Amino acid sequence: MVLFDFIFGNAAVVLQDCNIYPRLPMSGQFNAITTHSCTIKATDDLASSNQNVQTYLGRPWKEYSRTVYMQSLSWTVRLILMVGTYIWSEDFVLSTLYYAEYNNSGPGSNSSYRVTWPGYQVINATNATNFTVSNFLMGDAWLPKTGVPVCLTLVA
Repeated sequence: MVLFDFIFGNAAVVLQDCNIYPRLPMSGQFNAITTHSCTIKATDDLASSNQNVQTYLGRPWKEYSRTVYMQSLSWTVRLILMVGTYIWSEDFVLSTLYYAEYNNSGPGSNSSYRVTWPGYQVINATNATNFTVSNFLMGDAWLPKTGVPVCLTLVA
């Protein structure tokens, strides 16, 4: 099975107020995404497809993988795989990963069918605040000077 990660890398990144559109992948592939305050909706080709396409909230590749999916909107149940995440190839990463969700909405946001890995959890507002632009990137110290529109805290 082949996977196309379209948001990935070794960095501290917050994707905020984005529209993310997973496309219909090639045969035998699936999608993986992570977000904050974003809308996730299938492209027309994926939405109208009869194929059983899976889209994962994250995929631990190496030790200490971290993905936080918070205050985002997922439009379709079929888009977000019920177990929520996908293991790269071996389970050695499971003991060090941190995958979390906070206050998501839409049909694809039901976390009751997610994985039961020790590092996966549904977090509260206090814990989610650690992953805001202000705290995670210390964005309040430098982003306002750039003029880039940004929400530094959790969305009210």
